Amino acid sequence: MVYAFLADGFEETEAIAVIDLLRRAKVEVDTVSISDKYEVTSSHNFIIKADKLIDEIDIDNGEMLFLPGGIPGTPNLFACKKLTDAIIRYNDEGKKLAAICAAPSIFGELGILQGKEATVYPGLEDKLKGADYKKVKVVTDGNITTARGMGAAVEMGLELVRILVSEEESKAQAVKIQQVIE
Repeated sequence: MVYAFLADGFEETEAIAVIDLLRRAKVEVDTVSISDKYEVTSSHNFIIKADKLIDEIDIDNGEMLFLPGGIPGTPNLFACKKLTDAIIRYNDEGKKLAAICAAPSIFGELGILQGKEATVYPGLEDKLKGADYKKVKVVTDGNITTARGMGAAVEMGLELVRILVSEEESKAQAVKIQQVIE
């Protein structure tokens, strides 16, 4: 199970593109609102209905926690103690974490990027405390995957399919969506 966390102000393309690719690859994904309401308003005023509320899930039973970026979505995610505590536990247990755009800054602020390669939205590099910043679209280092921004959402989704399913499935999905033409 992948838990994809949504906070008011999330970047919709980063969330939806990644979730779509995971679901196409038959990965179970629940969208999770960090508030007490299912409806979450994106940074561009789309209203998305989450599958679950954070208080309805057993957050420790997931395989991966995924954080889309966006402003003020990223600061709103960071303000959710239940989520940040889970991120630290997942990292301590070597469980998978993923974040895109501004959201990798949460990992940096929590101190879990020490000695790891990571990427983030341009201008937020200083928030990746202890990380070896890479100016690339997507980076996976150990249990943590980070992506640069909305323009990397498809690549992030394909990378997570590779990690959670297989290289073959990631390539098959890339062909199906015409990301790669063979």
